[in-house]
Order: sequence, then C-alpha cells, then structure tokens
Amino acid sequence: MEEQAKKIAELLKILANEHRLLILCALIQGPLAVGEIHKYTPNITSSALSQHLNQMKTAGILSSEKLGMNVVYSIQDQRVILLIGSIKEHYCRE
Repeated sequence: MEEQAKKIAELLKILANEHRLLILCALIQGPLAVGEIHKYTPNITSSALSQHLNQMKTAGILSSEKLGMNVVYSIQDQRVILLIGSIKEHYCRE
C-alpha cells in the first residue's frame, strides 16, 4: 500500500501544474498535433509547451507519434484519463 501511495503522489506532482492540466484537458478529447495543443495554452512559449509534453511523455502519461512534419500526442495512461474526466467540468471549460 505504501508503494502504491508513492506512485500516486508522483503522478499527482506531475499533474499539479496549470499548463499541464490545460494540455491534458485538450488531449482528453483525442490526439492532437503540437500546434493544436498550443491553441489551448496560448500563454506559454512553444519551448515551454515542448518541455511540458516531454515531461509527461517521460512519465508515461503521454505517447507521441510522428506524422509527416507533425508530432501527435495522446494520453496513454488510463488513470490520467479517469482523473481528467472526473475534473473536466472544473478545469476544461472553454
């Protein structure tokens, strides 16, 4: 039980960022290219967006696929899909 609590705490640390929540709120609707994701996070630079995406990909939250000149991201962690789905009405408003 202690190990499970540690894993959940690590996941929540990554999710506890307003920009990453906005990214996940966009991706909960389906896979998106980086340019499309940036529309949901207009107040950060492209470099910062890439850093957030890489951090979540490294943590196993996101997966990516290169399609032509675009990189398309999607949520691969089912726990995150459930969490974001349950808080969507509070954080994913347009």
